[in-house]
Formats: sequence, C-alpha cells, structure tokens
Amino acid sequence: MEVIFLRSFLTDIKKINDKKLKIKIKEFIEEIEKSENIDEIPNLKKLKGYSTAYRFRIGDYRIGMYKDDNTIELARFVKRNDIYKVFP
Repeated sequence: MEVIFLRSFLTDIKKINDKKLKIKIKEFIEEIEKSENIDEIPNLKKLKGYSTAYRFRIGDYRIGMYKDDNTIELARFVKRNDIYKVFP
C-alpha cells in the first residue's frame, strides 16, 4: 500500500523525543507498506461513524489515519486522551 504523510502527522512526530517510540512508528509504517490489504494490519481499528477513518495504538499514543482505495494517509500522532479532540 502507498503511505502518504500529512503535515500534521509530521509535526506531531517532530515533538516526540522517545527513540523507542519512533522505532515503533517506523516499524508500523513498514508494516503498512508491506501489506496489500488493510485487514492484514493487526491492532488497527475502524472508528465508528466514519467510513474511512482508522486508528492504531502504540502505548499511550494513537495514530489517526484515513484509508482510500490503495493509499493510507497518516494524519495525526497524539496521546490517547487527545486523539478524538483533533481527529477526524
């Protein structure tokens, strides 16, 4: 699958200083690129009420993303308390 990074996602990642967390994000992105279908990605949940919005959990953080045909747009990376305030 093709991965597109939105500007808000990149600014959220720049604020993170934890190297282990950044490694987990990198592994997740590589996993998305290898997969052919969104169902192959573990721990990915569809948000209720939205047809294209998904979230992925990494510890206390969540990655908010949108799925179109064969592309995934990574939109946000924020703490779990704040993800639903800024995404979708």
